[in-house]
Amino acid sequence: MLDKIFPFLGWFRNYSAEAFRADALAGLTVALVLIPQSMAYAQLAGLPPYYGLYASFLPPMTAALFGSSRQLATGPVAVVSLMTSASLAPLATAGGEGYIAYAILLALMVGLFQFGLGVLRLGVVVNFLSHPVVNGFTNAAAIIIATSQLSKMFGVYVDNAEHHYETVFRVVDAAFNYTHWPTFIMGLGAFAVMYGLRWLNPRIPNVLVAVAITTFISWATGFEHKTFVPISSVESNEVKGLIKKFNSETTQVDELARQRTEAYKRLDDAKMKGDPKVTLKAEYDVTILNHEIEHAKAEAAIARAALRRLKFEGVQAADGVMRFYPRNQVPSGLESDGRTWILRVGNKPLNEEKLIFNGGGAVVGEIPKGLPSFTVPNLDFKVMAHLFPFAAIIALLGFMEAISIAKAMAAKTGQRLDPNQELIGQGLSNMIGAVGKSYPVSGSFSRSAVNLQAGAVTGLSSVFTSMAVVIVLMFLTPLLYHLPQSVLAAVIMMAVIGLINVSGFVHAWRAQWYDGLISVLSFIATLVFAPHLDKGIMIGVALSIGVFLYKNMRPKMASLARAEDEALRCAETYGLKECAYIAMVRFDGPLFFANASFLEDKITEILTRKKDLRHIIIVANGINDMDASGEETLSLLIDRVRSAGVDISMSGVNEAVMKVLKRTHFPEKIGEDHLYPTMEKAIMSVYETSHRGGKEEVCPLLRACRLAA
Repeated sequence: MLDKIFPFLGWFRNYSAEAFRADALAGLTVALVLIPQSMAYAQLAGLPPYYGLYASFLPPMTAALFGSSRQLATGPVAVVSLMTSASLAPLATAGGEGYIAYAILLALMVGLFQFGLGVLRLGVVVNFLSHPVVNGFTNAAAIIIATSQLSKMFGVYVDNAEHHYETVFRVVDAAFNYTHWPTFIMGLGAFAVMYGLRWLNPRIPNVLVAVAITTFISWATGFEHKTFVPISSVESNEVKGLIKKFNSETTQVDELARQRTEAYKRLDDAKMKGDPKVTLKAEYDVTILNHEIEHAKAEAAIARAALRRLKFEGVQAADGVMRFYPRNQVPSGLESDGRTWILRVGNKPLNEEKLIFNGGGAVVGEIPKGLPSFTVPNLDFKVMAHLFPFAAIIALLGFMEAISIAKAMAAKTGQRLDPNQELIGQGLSNMIGAVGKSYPVSGSFSRSAVNLQAGAVTGLSSVFTSMAVVIVLMFLTPLLYHLPQSVLAAVIMMAVIGLINVSGFVHAWRAQWYDGLISVLSFIATLVFAPHLDKGIMIGVALSIGVFLYKNMRPKMASLARAEDEALRCAETYGLKECAYIAMVRFDGPLFFANASFLEDKITEILTRKKDLRHIIIVANGINDMDASGEETLSLLIDRVRSAGVDISMSGVNEAVMKVLKRTHFPEKIGEDHLYPTMEKAIMSVYETSHRGGKEEVCPLLRACRLAA
């Protein structure tokens, strides 16, 4: 019982100092990869980079302590980070306080969902995400993730469009107008370092080396080159007007959003009191406010886009203050500093006393020192109701990724895995992580591979990983200030390259053409509907369930005949001659309400087609389950077939189905002597009476029986 509640107790049986050293080394090695990756993935999720570190110190340790895999490395991962961003985008502005609060709440919900499934031992529910759907989604997600980093690679800023592909077009257009070449070269250099070190020696932490080199170069060269100036230092009335317009519209959005929240409260109160007049007035107010918010957002977006397109030249004034002129508008007699400057414009109002002008590249910036505060997320049930479908998808998708990785490693180590215990471990890691300001996490393929290659013996390696992250948060965050954003983008793009798996489409198509089609359609739907990734998955799941239901409603029914190798095979598939007097019909699948009429139709079709038919043998080897509708159909078939002057028997009925038949007294109706254990016994028993007076010289079904005799 203790082992079930505390699986980690099993680590210490026969544990040695050598195993301790191996775990410590593996844990530190994983931490070297995790720290830069987690910061990159946090930005992919729409969060400040340091939230990746918050998601990297409690979840890895908790998942290892309470999961069943000893080498699985849990933490921020690309696909779950992308899903987090897609889930929260409609609710709040990325990076804002509300957005961060919702991300933490989402982690709690994902954890509760996974933990509940694990405790109830419902790990099989993950099977609703079929391999073709996951393959299509993962390939599309890899492309979406990689292309979402292009703006950081080129050093450009654009507003997100309704669809991801439209955003990519905006990035490409902006890159043609303005690419910050030092930013691009820094990202490209990070790629070169990571690829080169991976080629030279995969054991070298290539991500950490790339981060260290580029951060040092960024610090040494003044890569960021940022300055703060008041709006009076902007020498253009048009630009000043745009700044004030942007601030006005953005402030109005916040105020209208506050009013809308109050209007929703009034609406809820009116509905509870059952006051139709107040309800109608509140609904009207909400509708008007929604329109006003959309209008203000659109106006703010126009002003923001105009400001982001502007390029400035800086001139050092006599008083020592930097003044900024739109490009090519510097008055004669003044000399610019030779840099191209841009105004940093985000989603919040600009501080007119402290405008940020960038003459260099974007860096991570200030990271709060120390551990986050530990608090339970605020439970907003309206928001939770909206997030529930996303939480369920992230929970299933994240667990599927984690258990697939764990199984792959268990095949190498010989370790026994318990999927339900792994669900509990992943659930607790997300729940406890949420208390420590984490967003949703899962098992990482790349870091788990590093953990295994580094020689991890037990999950204690993940405890060492967590401790290393704590040390970074407590003492080393100032070292990360100058880390270029384009390098984090390169880290993400490098990581997701391994997610692209074209052979998965080919494999699915070769297995079954409809599986290949589902995989391709899931891929296309995910790309088209991005950033609404849930739609791509839902379409894939719906197609998979549709195919499953169709196959079960119309299962394979084969008319059997004797093949050259003396086996009984499908006559249509192998082009075999059938017996004119005996029809052997094999039904492949459970016989239940959805397909019972299909069996009835096929038997009727055989009766119509075979004029000399005297006996039907239903080969029940493929019927593994039966409900009341299936039994009722069989019972009616006996009456219908025998009333047509044709006898009917069954062979190969398994124990589970026979129990159903006996409870409904079916054997008495068909006759105990008409139930045969095997096909061969059925043929030998009915042959004589079925062929009496017949014209068939050699029965196609009887060859093997004669040889046996």
